[in-house]
Amino acid sequence: MVAKIVKGKSFKGVVNYVLDKAKQTQLLASKGVRLKSRESIIRSFVAQSGLNPKVSKTVGHISLDFSAQDKDKLTNEKMVQIAKEYMTKMGITNTQYIIGRHFDREHPHIHIVFNRVDNNGKTISDKNDRYRSEKICKELTEKHNLYFAQDKENVKAHRLKEPDKTKYEIYNVLKTSISKCKNWNELKKELQKQGITTAFKCKGNTDEVQGVMFQKNGYTFNGSKIDRQFSYSKIDFQLKQNDKAQDIHFHQEHNHSQNQPSVLESVGVAFGGLFDIQPSRTDYDPDEAEFQRQHKSKKKKKERRPHL
Repeated sequence: MVAKIVKGKSFKGVVNYVLDKAKQTQLLASKGVRLKSRESIIRSFVAQSGLNPKVSKTVGHISLDFSAQDKDKLTNEKMVQIAKEYMTKMGITNTQYIIGRHFDREHPHIHIVFNRVDNNGKTISDKNDRYRSEKICKELTEKHNLYFAQDKENVKAHRLKEPDKTKYEIYNVLKTSISKCKNWNELKKELQKQGITTAFKCKGNTDEVQGVMFQKNGYTFNGSKIDRQFSYSKIDFQLKQNDKAQDIHFHQEHNHSQNQPSVLESVGVAFGGLFDIQPSRTDYDPDEAEFQRQHKSKKKKKERRPHL
């Protein structure tokens, strides 16, 4: 479950979008608005927004998107239930709203339009709304046993516009490249192959690195803005872990190769050491063999000679 939050000034535009017949819209729930027609809904919103002229952006529009894997379990009733829980947790209460479901995409999604001027003329707060929304979406996804999408797998890259399109391209390259590199130089070279340049932000006039930025197609993004896992500290930690893992693997392979018995030695051990296997020789010299035999005999006699 993912929420996209937009604030605006025109109820006419958002209501017409949400109730567009081309999207096979179903109006699932509403409160505080006249449902006689699309125009009556718009007039209801506009009339209440006049209670607080100080609010410049009176329109609240939230799209709740779910994974296609939850399609069978998300009935209209279930989606309304989740939407109302979401609104309550977000502090969107005591105000007008409509909830419409679209069927123009493969994944289930609904649209909430609400008045940021509540029934008493007070403003529905938008303070830290995106941060709060992300936390609430995770809570509701877990509560209702919905599918947790991995990374950004639900994003349809071909539908993105700039700069989000470039941002998502960098995300994919980072996801693949970081796991293959063990230091920043290697990572920078790997990213350069994909047309991505890397820059670092240092503390004051020092060499202490505080952040990292990536640039492509004329757009620059802080690593943490691309994804939280791509902050400088988290990437740096992962690169060091990769380096350690590679060193450990190298030493294990090195020790294994040194201690690994030859095929002939293994055969000897398998038979309990009952016989010693020597390398075969095709250049056997009988004179040399006799010399080696006599040399061994003299050595044994010398070892048996008593010390004076």
